[in-house]
This record gives sequence, structure tokens and C-alpha cells, in this order.
Amino acid sequence: MDQKIFADLHNHTTASDGDFTPDQIIEQAKRLGIRVIGITDHDTLKGLKTATAAGKKNGIDVIPGVEVSIRFKRSYFTGTLHLLCYFSPAMLMEDSFMAKINKILAKGRGDKLVRARVDEINKFFGPNGTTPLLNRDLKFEDIAELSDNATRRHFSLALKDGFGIIDADTINAIIGNDSPAYLPSGIKLEQAVDIIREQGILAVLAHPAAGSFPGKGHYKEVLPPLDIVQQILPEFIEAGVRGLEVYYPGHIKAHQDLMKSWAEKYHLLVTGGSDCHDGIERPLGVQGLCEKEYVVFKAALA
Repeated sequence: MDQKIFADLHNHTTASDGDFTPDQIIEQAKRLGIRVIGITDHDTLKGLKTATAAGKKNGIDVIPGVEVSIRFKRSYFTGTLHLLCYFSPAMLMEDSFMAKINKILAKGRGDKLVRARVDEINKFFGPNGTTPLLNRDLKFEDIAELSDNATRRHFSLALKDGFGIIDADTINAIIGNDSPAYLPSGIKLEQAVDIIREQGILAVLAHPAAGSFPGKGHYKEVLPPLDIVQQILPEFIEAGVRGLEVYYPGHIKAHQDLMKSWAEKYHLLVTGGSDCHDGIERPLGVQGLCEKEYVVFKAALA
């Protein structure tokens, strides 16, 4: 990152699959000199009130948000794309708004989906499966004990800690998009429209080029390549998406330049963030917006 990061707008806490509590990630932002931080946990609004309170305490502006999983099952793509949906802190106090968003988000995850995924994994990779890779059946409790908002990362952790599977290719064979056991999470795009077009929401397509990262990337195995994103992008714009996440750890310079050209072509905002999940592999403060870019983003959010 050539420019000073003023705002890091894409980060996760223990409310979803991050290692840091909301308080801890705000304290880290302060130590790094970041003035604005976006808290965007996967498919949940939990943790946002705590984060905004910690922000006030530490002199950090917190932009509340949520990373919404949008699922697709098409001939050319089965999997998820992600939307970062931002809103003002004042909306956290509006019970009707919170209830509406939570009701929509609940359709995309939960125990039912986790149990279905566990059953599929056992059918293919359990001791009695068609391709045995596990020394015992995976249990619902193996995932549930890690989080009540399970993501792919929690399945990966369960395979590492509970089954001793540390080879990334083996883990990807079990839970990746190309796995016969794969079931995409999230809501359909038409269901997300009620969030995207909600008054005060600013929706941004997250890490559009991460699936084309040259080398090993955290999302390369589960996100589609750029040509598929480009094919679906007009549908997101029609649904009301107003921005693209340009600055991202999984975007090389060529990707950033391409995303900027898309933003210009479709009159979309430019955003960016670290997608922090932990302190080592996916830390805070590696990508984001300079102050000038953030001013534009903030004006659109108001």
C-alpha cells in the first residue's frame, strides 16, 4: 500500500470468524493510527454496538456494516459472492431496521445449513464415504462449539484441530467449491435487494478479484475468477450496489487498476479494507482508503 491508510473498511471480529473481540480490534486500530474502521462480520450484526462504543472510547470512528453472503447455483458458477453493506451508527438504535436485516440474514446461515453440510461431508469423506479422508464422522458439535455463526473458516479449523488435517489441498478437497460435498451458504440476490435498497444502506461488492489472485489466497479456492464476476456484476448494479472494494490484500496492482476502471465505467464508489481475521495471516491495517477517498465514501453513506 503506497498511501497512508486513513480508513480500513473491511474487518471481522469474534461475532463471526475473527480472532479479535470488537474491543480488541478497535484498540489495534488506535495503535496503528487508523482513524476509521469498518466492522463487517459475516451475516450478523452482533458486535456492532460494542464496537461503536469502543470506538467512542478510543477516538476511532466506527462504520457499522455486515458482509452478506450471496449464493449462486448456476451452470457456470456454484458458490458465493459477498456484499459489504454499510450504514450509520445511528441505525443501530432503530429496532425495526435491525429486526428487518436480521430476519433476512437468518435465511442464509444457521444450524440447518451446518447440519446439511456436515451430512454431505460425511457422505463423501467420512470413514464410510465414497472417498474416506476422515478418521471418524464429522459431527455438528465439532462446528457448533467453534461458533454459532459458522463459516468456511470454522469448518477448516475443525478439520485441523479435530482431525489433524493440515494440508490445505486436502481441506479444500473437502470443503472447497469444487468438492462434491459443497453447499453454498447465503441468501439469493433477490432476497438481498431488501437490504441493498434499504434507506441508509451503502452496498459494496467485496473483493471482486480475489478469486483470480495469482498464487495462494484465502479466497481463491471459494470465489469465482474475474470473468464470472464480470458476468454477474450488472445484476448487482441493477440490485442497487453502489461500490467496489478496490484495495484488498488479495488484489494485485493489475486487479486494482481493473477495478478502478470498472468503478469509473459503472459510476461506482471505490472502497478498501484489510479483511482482518487474525494477527498473522490476515492482519489489520494492510489495505484501506486514504483520507481523500474516505471523504467521498462518507458523503455517499450520509
